[in-house]
Formats: sequence, C-alpha cells, structure tokens
Amino acid sequence: MYTVHLENECGCFKKSEYENDATFETQQEAYRYAKILCELMNEEFCGKHEFYSQPGLENTFVIKNPLNMTFVSGCSTGVSCDTGCGSTDEWSLESTKNDHDSGCGCH
Repeated sequence: MYTVHLENECGCFKKSEYENDATFETQQEAYRYAKILCELMNEEFCGKHEFYSQPGLENTFVIKNPLNMTFVSGCSTGVSCDTGCGSTDEWSLESTKNDHDSGCGCH
C-alpha cells in the first residue's frame, strides 16, 4: 500500500472534500493522485500556500504547503515586508511610490 499524506492541513484543506492519508495499491496511483491533488489545491484554494508533492519515507508521498510569503507580504523576494522595513498592508506591486527602508531587500 502507498499513502499520500498532507504534511500540514490548512483551513482550506479542512473545509474541502479532500481526505488526508489516502491509500493506493500502486506507487503510480499514489504519485498520480498526489500530483493531481496539488494542482487542484493550488487552483481552488485561497493562494496563501503553494502545494507540492515529494516522495516520503516508506511508500509515502508527502504534500507540503509552506506559507506563500509573496501572497502574505506583497514582496517578490519572499521576505516578509511586515517585519523590518516599515511597509503597510496597502503596499502593492502596482505601487509607483517606494516607501521601503533601504537595505530591506524587498525592492
């Protein structure tokens, strides 16, 4: 048996019809399910996480979902502008004025 395990269940996942720890007879079925599930979650969920799968230990595929810092902070570098550079929640990529402190790394 092969298992597809979501490492951290976010709120969107808990509200969805998807189930954690789905089991499959073959490695190919588990792999295909993990890839498709990641695609669906990336398209359907709120965008705060970006899901990807990778092989885990002992017949397991793990789906990981690190926090998408670009979504949270608006920085293209992935560094949170909310700490260390004085930006506000109103900052966006379309902004023409740059109010960031120098040395932030968020430019």
